[in-house]
Amino acid sequence: MSASAPAAALRKTPLYALHRALRAKMVDFGGWEMPVEYSGLIAEHMAVRTSAGLFDVSHMGEIQLRGPEALDAVQHFCMNDASKLAEGQAQYSALLTEQGTFLDDILVHKLSPNDYLLVVNAGTCAKDFAWMRQQSQRFHCHVSDYSAYYSQLAIQGPQALAILQTLTPVDLAAIKNYWFTWGTVCGVANVLIARTGYTGEDGFEIYVPADEAISQRIWSEVREAGNAFGLLPCGLGARNTLRLEAAMPLYGHEIDEHTNVFEAGLERFCKLDKPEFLGKQALIAARDAGGPRRKLVGLEMMERGIGRDGYRVLDATGQPIGLVTSGSPAPFLQKNIALAYVPVEQSAVGTHLAVEVRQQPVAAQVVPLPFYRRKK
Repeated sequence: MSASAPAAALRKTPLYALHRALRAKMVDFGGWEMPVEYSGLIAEHMAVRTSAGLFDVSHMGEIQLRGPEALDAVQHFCMNDASKLAEGQAQYSALLTEQGTFLDDILVHKLSPNDYLLVVNAGTCAKDFAWMRQQSQRFHCHVSDYSAYYSQLAIQGPQALAILQTLTPVDLAAIKNYWFTWGTVCGVANVLIARTGYTGEDGFEIYVPADEAISQRIWSEVREAGNAFGLLPCGLGARNTLRLEAAMPLYGHEIDEHTNVFEAGLERFCKLDKPEFLGKQALIAARDAGGPRRKLVGLEMMERGIGRDGYRVLDATGQPIGLVTSGSPAPFLQKNIALAYVPVEQSAVGTHLAVEVRQQPVAAQVVPLPFYRRKK
């Protein structure tokens, strides 16, 4: 009997040593050993909502398309309309199957008319890259996986601009939401500075060389600059509860290869009026057939109990009608909340449902999304 193959070693970001020095709790996330929390999930969550948090998101993938037909390739396999992007602008989009379901959700950045940077999820990066290369063969462009060359740090929260501004001559206030520029940060030139985010707050992502010394120096200088503002290093635990309060989808939970755009409520990012793209005909057929039969909704727990991922959703008669895709306590809102798929006829705001928690029904109510919206 042959011995089983050894488990693949977890990948580590250039900031791994600093996470260990901070005694972060580390977990396996998409094949990466990543910090889930440092000082505690609630403290980190509240820091982002009230001041600022610093995240290591270097596990994210960066795929670049270059060439005279790079835009044509992006348009072919992305659901949003990248032809509307100006140079220095970014947009939320997704890679779709021919059935109109999700391979991954991504951010598309227009670096120049013939150069696009696509930021993809860590666990799907290899799959996405192989798929993009295959789908791009008929276009004159080169598809490159540059994930190993980037470290990505996210500074999120109402004080993010004030903190980062002390470390760069770039006028950060001039960068509009979902735009980016290049500049010097902490003395490091040619850093991509983007104003996007995944927490429901204002903030910036900085893409720096994946050099351990450079990455660690920038992390440390951001932390030092943020001390006076109450900035905390934050892990994936707070990132998840923050995005859940803001009702932002997570691949593998709210969206996957069995979920289409209409079900997920993301049709505003899917431009069916642009020329042919993968999944377009399937989505048009689904729309013309009367639309989705199920819908992603927000649930607020009305009784003591937490609707965790995978828990069954019940109707008023106790019959199972759907599943929770993401659920947890919401630290800032001080409520237990969840996202779930339910039949369209049970999706109206105010509908009384229940979530089965430890084989017991716990009352829940459909509420408007997002659960949390920052004040601008």
